[in-house]
Amino acid sequence: MPRKRIFRPSASFWEAARIAIDSLTKSKLRSFLTLLGIILATSTLIAVTSFVHGMNLYIATKLSDMGSTGFRVMRIVFIGNWDPKKYLEMQRRNPQIKPAEYEYIREHAQLIGEIGLETDKNVTVAYAGKTMQSVDLEGITENIPSLSDIEAGRGRTISPEEVRRRAPVAFIGNDVSEQFFPGADPIGKTIRVDGVSYEVIGVAKAKGSVFGQSQDKFVMVPVYSYFKTYGVSLKDDVALFAKAKDQQHLDEAEDEVRMLLRAYRHLRPGEDDTFSIFGSDTLSQAWTNLTGSIAGMAFAVVSVFLVVGGIVIMNIMLAVVTERTHEIGIRKAVGARRQDILNQFLVESAVLAIIGGLIGVILSYGLTVVVRNTTPLPMEMPPVAVGLGVGLSAIVGLFFGIYPAREAAKLDPIVALHTE
Repeated sequence: MPRKRIFRPSASFWEAARIAIDSLTKSKLRSFLTLLGIILATSTLIAVTSFVHGMNLYIATKLSDMGSTGFRVMRIVFIGNWDPKKYLEMQRRNPQIKPAEYEYIREHAQLIGEIGLETDKNVTVAYAGKTMQSVDLEGITENIPSLSDIEAGRGRTISPEEVRRRAPVAFIGNDVSEQFFPGADPIGKTIRVDGVSYEVIGVAKAKGSVFGQSQDKFVMVPVYSYFKTYGVSLKDDVALFAKAKDQQHLDEAEDEVRMLLRAYRHLRPGEDDTFSIFGSDTLSQAWTNLTGSIAGMAFAVVSVFLVVGGIVIMNIMLAVVTERTHEIGIRKAVGARRQDILNQFLVESAVLAIIGGLIGVILSYGLTVVVRNTTPLPMEMPPVAVGLGVGLSAIVGLFFGIYPAREAAKLDPIVALHTE
């Protein structure tokens, strides 16, 4: 026997919430269409926030590696507004950073505390019949580990003498050590990198991964050993890692390096640089500008979805008011005030929107996990994004529920009771 519905003068918050949930379960298609706009808005908002938050962490990691006094010099670093013509011009015009230029700057710079040379490429590493693909082979000067915040966990790093005499030695990352020497001491063992033999002299402390990208899958060898095997190619990433003597002289140190490199390359006044210099402030400013653009686009998209979702909720709630006109009449007849009816329908509208927001949170969390684990894109959902998404949903539900709630509250009880 069906349970008889008891009409109280006013509906409590939980009763109004239960009525809203009952309404959702009775008509699943209508419920889905009701919540679609809110779901899309919340999912978009949280997905964009997760991407920005993840990139903030990634940029912070890169900036911490570079330090407040560090900067880089590379053939091409395209930071700022993307201009295909300018990029192609840089590709054609900019030569690769050469070892002789590194030596020249190291000898003549006065405001630099330290400078190193690094280049890298993906290689295949082998040992005792095992192989490891896509390992980052880095040709380095002896100071690159300290400039990159890398420490030796076992053994030692590469020495200046080994760099100078092109010694066949290697300093390996933890992933490489675990692949070839699980439970064994790798020091003194010989690995082969693209067929060239190197003696392992040390293993780096594990740094873990950044958004699914391991930072321990590398082999470091003396930079001149690298050039002896591979030469200097435009396809490789050759870079100067430099640190100013102190933070106060960072700008002057960058200008000094720029002047020395321009002089070495015989660039005339007015000619563009044929290299790129960037520091932590450059990365930070570029990311801040990009974040502003992303936030602006996301705000526009989310606003459209929220307005559409709010209008749909308003129309559905007007239909609900029409369906429950007789019930409203009974409530008013037994003493419910206009405020009681208003509150009841506002709660129902807000609960509908919050449910849509929660579904959006679940979808965006699943998207974040999938993207983070299957692509290089860094995504990390901050708790504040969840609160913001659900909170906005509730606000939209309340705002667009005002008109239907007022229509319900001002119904004449006698007319409402005569409505079938």
